Amino acid sequence: MAEQCFHCGQNIDKERVLFDEKLFCCNGCQAVYEILNVHNLENFYSINKRSGIRPNTENNSQFDYLDTPEIGSKIVDFSEGGTTLVTFKIPVIHCSSCIWLLESLHTINKSINYSQVNFTRKSVQISFKEDEMKLSELAKFLTNLGYKPVINLETSEKKLDTIDKTLLIKLAIAGFAFGNGMFFSFPEYISGNDVWLDSYKNLFRFLMFLLATPVVFYSASDYYKSAWYGLKNKIVNIDVPIVLGIFVLYFRSIYEVLTDYGPGYFDTLCGLLFFMLMGKMFQKRTYNSLSYDRDYKSFYPIAVTKIEFDGKQENILLSELAVGDRIMVRNQEIIPVDSILIKGEGNIDNSFITGESAHVSKKPGDRIFAGGKQSGSILELEVIKNVDQSYLTQLWNKEAFKKFETGLDTLTNSISKYFTFIILGITLVAGIYWARIDTEKMFQVVSAILIVACPCALALSAPFTFGHIMRILGRNHFYVKDTLTIERLAKIDTLVFDKTGTITENHKSDIHYFGAEISDFDLKNIKSLLKNSNHPLSKSLYNFILVNDDYFEVEDFVEISGKGYQGKVRGTTYRIGSASFTGEKSLDLETAVYLKKDGTFIGKFTFKNEYRNHLSVLFNHLKNYKINILSGDNPSEKSILEKLIPNVSEMKFNQNPENKLDFIKELQDKGQKVAMLGDGLNDAGALKQSNVGIAISDDSNSFTPASDVIMNGEKVPELDKFLALCKDAISIVKITFIISLCYNVIGIGFAFSGLMHPLFAAIFMPLSSVTVVTFTTVSTWLRSSKYFRINI
Repeated sequence: MAEQCFHCGQNIDKERVLFDEKLFCCNGCQAVYEILNVHNLENFYSINKRSGIRPNTENNSQFDYLDTPEIGSKIVDFSEGGTTLVTFKIPVIHCSSCIWLLESLHTINKSINYSQVNFTRKSVQISFKEDEMKLSELAKFLTNLGYKPVINLETSEKKLDTIDKTLLIKLAIAGFAFGNGMFFSFPEYISGNDVWLDSYKNLFRFLMFLLATPVVFYSASDYYKSAWYGLKNKIVNIDVPIVLGIFVLYFRSIYEVLTDYGPGYFDTLCGLLFFMLMGKMFQKRTYNSLSYDRDYKSFYPIAVTKIEFDGKQENILLSELAVGDRIMVRNQEIIPVDSILIKGEGNIDNSFITGESAHVSKKPGDRIFAGGKQSGSILELEVIKNVDQSYLTQLWNKEAFKKFETGLDTLTNSISKYFTFIILGITLVAGIYWARIDTEKMFQVVSAILIVACPCALALSAPFTFGHIMRILGRNHFYVKDTLTIERLAKIDTLVFDKTGTITENHKSDIHYFGAEISDFDLKNIKSLLKNSNHPLSKSLYNFILVNDDYFEVEDFVEISGKGYQGKVRGTTYRIGSASFTGEKSLDLETAVYLKKDGTFIGKFTFKNEYRNHLSVLFNHLKNYKINILSGDNPSEKSILEKLIPNVSEMKFNQNPENKLDFIKELQDKGQKVAMLGDGLNDAGALKQSNVGIAISDDSNSFTPASDVIMNGEKVPELDKFLALCKDAISIVKITFIISLCYNVIGIGFAFSGLMHPLFAAIFMPLSSVTVVTFTTVSTWLRSSKYFRINI
């Protein structure tokens, strides 16, 4: 038996390198082994033995062209503040060890900040320090580890993956072979004692063999690859019994033809693979449709303020932005598109993109990348790229902001784990039983069991159901990050509401002013300062002050979350916020905003909040949940809230962002599953800490990757319906599990008894997927129509 390399597992042919009592096929593999051991990454081999890739160190200078600025700018995703982000396509990624190693690059090379693998797209996104490492050096570094990046025009243009046409070609070949194979096998069924047909039977059988061979070795190749990778990683996946069934039919057919025992099953085999590939195509298109719906949402309730040529401002949806438009970005808002800074002092936090919390200063004329967050005064930007909603989806779905907790996914994996062994056991018993009765029948029975038992419907049920529910929720302005969020929503038993801007109306408040008279000069300055803040009270006050919307530049803007902010406008410094922030004493229990000018107290604006409509009905429907209210205001409206929410568990006032986060932790420590509803900016920490964070959005860019759900503010009174639909989704998935398992039990029963032909098994198998999809579509439509008006 040939010796194998400890790193890559390939046979040792030419070189034989002995190092650390281990054999390697080349110096490259030995070098990678040394690198991993030096950096304490030897777990790479314990995850999957011999799963490394043999490094290709030939012509390493081929990447030098990447350092040319014109070429590098086309390849990198982001480059600013000394940090560069690039996504490389690496086709050789094939197992969990590859993922583990590529996501541990920062351990090997300190110039790398982090790396994240997308296994399905065979790509890795890497953040690195551009002043310590060139782009070409990064490409060489990956090549030396055995993961050579593929860089060409297609990858540099960052095109989204299109439907893989190879599956269509494989289906076409199988269909052609199936149709013609049936034609050539026809004489076998009707020939009787016909001398002419009998004399040409061997030719027909040979032609059927020729037709079936490319189907077996090309059209079915994906099943072999999947089974091989599974076995290589010590996993018996569901494709293993399918491969056994294919080989049993193929080689049994060859045996029958060569011994003149019979015509074999070449036509059946081609038909079998044709219908299996049809089922696979159906499943692939289903997944693609779900992916398309997620990536190309253009209806997030995220609005930006567009500045017209005459200076007027209006809030529009991101999807309506076009190149050349001028937009306004306030403090703590995320830059929605690549832009050029026109006015204002940029202080951009790119931590959502790079993972580093360093701020980058920007001056007029500088480019600002989408995804950065402004910290400071208002900015006026000019859009230079079309809105790419999929970019925000990608940002929202970054691993750093994901919460890993799942129940059904574990259930699916558990079933799949034992399913294959159960099927192989049944097949073995059936084979032994029928071998004693009818050897020819045995091959049909074994093949039929292996084919009909494929749990395609089982694999399809959860993602298709959740994907369909996500679409329905999205159409009703409740935008869920991923399918796991639906599972977590169904398990929620505790709801925490931030008061201001969540259960209160942003633009409807009874506002009164107490204090010295404010001149028009000061009112215009104050209104300019208010425009920089996204706090609900600031928005209400901005709409309350009835002066012209002239905007004056704000200097030295500083905001303390949950307290207030200050800035200089036309040479005058204003301080706006709570009593403690402005240094005043709050005499009464009231919601008020205090105002200082150049250190002198002017007066205060008091607010009587107007609560959203139908809240009493909502909280009555939520009586099975523990309700908690958090507020940064004082308890002036406690009695109103107690009447509005008779079943409230706890109310806390004068809460800053840290207090809110700690309160969520306390509830979770008691074993409660918590959903937090907040404005998405001041409550970002609490949203991230909660099991499900729901960001409430009305007419501003209050998007944050810390949230799991973005919800239109008008839909808050319907929260109970969204939670109920998520629970219904879990029930639907469990029913689809039962349906798919029933299909398998019935199919296996008929196959075991010899009453099912392999060809019928191939038709029966995708039929279960069709049934599951039909049931899911109908049941989700029926359940959702109970809560929402559904447009067909």
